Amino acid sequence: MTDADNDITAQLVELTRQPIELYKILKFEGLVGSGGEAKAAIAEGHVLVNEVVQTQKRKKILSGDVIQFDGNNYRMHCEQSAEPVDVVPSTESKVSTAKIDTADKIKAKSKKPVAKKAGRKAIGIKS
Repeated sequence: MTDADNDITAQLVELTRQPIELYKILKFEGLVGSGGEAKAAIAEGHVLVNEVVQTQKRKKILSGDVIQFDGNNYRMHCEQSAEPVDVVPSTESKVSTAKIDTADKIKAKSKKPVAKKAGRKAIGIKS
């Protein structure tokens, strides 16, 4: 942290995991009414991340980042280190998928997925 970071008075936002997308933080902290409002506010340049205007709605926010919105500062904090992003599927997942027989595939296709409500814990913000 720099001296400039120490001068900022900010509300602490506890994260259970990182990274988290910027618009989700605005939405689940109740700073805006909906995800659409969060995305619009970001696109219009009303949100600063680490004192820089941010227009990327899905900007990955990490522990230590400071978000400025509507005249208030919010400092992100997470006990865990950032989760690595696995871009290329491993060979093990290809092997395990190949072992599934056709009966299991038919059963899997017949079940309809149940949509889950996104909550604070689902995106990694502590209550």
